[in-house]
Amino acid sequence: MFQLASRLAHFQFASGSAQCSGTKESADQSSAESSNQPTARTPTQSSKQSSQPSSQPSSQPSSQPASQPASQPSDKPSAQSSIQPSISFSDFLEKLRNIAGLKKEDIFCNLRIPNQFQTAKDEVSLVIMTGRGVFCIDVKDWRGEMSVQKHNWQLKLKQESQNITNTSICQVSDPIQAITTKATNLWNHIRRSGVSVRGSLFLPRVLFLSADCQMDEELRKRRELISHKDLEAFVFSLREGYVAWMSDALIPSWLSGHLSYRQLRDVREILQRTGTWDLVRLRSGKQLKGDYQGCQYIALDRQETEELEFSRDRALSLGSVWAFLGHSPQVTVKMYKRGGGGWLGRPLSGSATIPNSAQVVFRISGEGTDAHIPANCIHSISLSI
Repeated sequence: MFQLASRLAHFQFASGSAQCSGTKESADQSSAESSNQPTARTPTQSSKQSSQPSSQPSSQPSSQPASQPASQPSDKPSAQSSIQPSISFSDFLEKLRNIAGLKKEDIFCNLRIPNQFQTAKDEVSLVIMTGRGVFCIDVKDWRGEMSVQKHNWQLKLKQESQNITNTSICQVSDPIQAITTKATNLWNHIRRSGVSVRGSLFLPRVLFLSADCQMDEELRKRRELISHKDLEAFVFSLREGYVAWMSDALIPSWLSGHLSYRQLRDVREILQRTGTWDLVRLRSGKQLKGDYQGCQYIALDRQETEELEFSRDRALSLGSVWAFLGHSPQVTVKMYKRGGGGWLGRPLSGSATIPNSAQVVFRISGEGTDAHIPANCIHSISLSI
């Protein structure tokens, strides 16, 4: 009995271990099969948390587009792109020749017109001769917003930095009144020279080259003012076709209201004899604009002399040697005739030898006193009529 019971217990233990080993093998097999097959991703708690927006900024770029991307250009035109670039005075002269078709002899720059009492001269930036009349133009490079305040003009300019906006306000005299007075003085100058022309044919204008110059509504109505955006229209208005040329040739000036060919010729000759500024060129490269008053060692006729050329006879390295020997250095001045020049060179109207210590008296433009310039520092002097 005891042996039978022990065998029965051993048999039950063996069958139980076999069942346990079979269960383990089936579990390993099922896990191996499940690892070979693709498993479906089920949402977990971590995935739910990742789908929610985090309060901390993510290092990865967002897939949704930003409301205002900085890299993409805006469709709205900016204020800087709408502003046209300013032009220089030389560029405007080129437009007068190329677009308006004006001749070089009909354009005069920086003429100095004597006033009513002939005690002083006023400078006119530009004088244009056409059949319609003589345009007297003052050219300005002002910037800012222009407005009229009683008898003066107010010019307000804003300058913006990163976080600060600076506004500067300055008052200037009325440019319309100034150019109107200059046009009247030019008309009187023409009449004193013996040419009879109506005063209404001298047209005053003020031209603004800067695109940053803006006028208020009241100033935009003035026909004497030409803003930057109206430059092209003004240049095109100066063009004269064949019909205008034929009508001016056939219709008398008193009937057409234009200048006749004879009047244009006479006025052109007078303007060619009207002086501008004298120009001193120094050896350092600097240029001075003003009036040549004279030198006690030089005698010249301004109507015949166009330029003075200064040259030193001795080199600077030998100056001390000649001074030790008792020789004083000198400067040779050559005077060239006005309107001369050709294949054989420029003809001379005279020459002079002056001391190296001689001084040239010159009134610089805008200065109240005369300047005394050493002759050895001057390269040349261009004389206006």
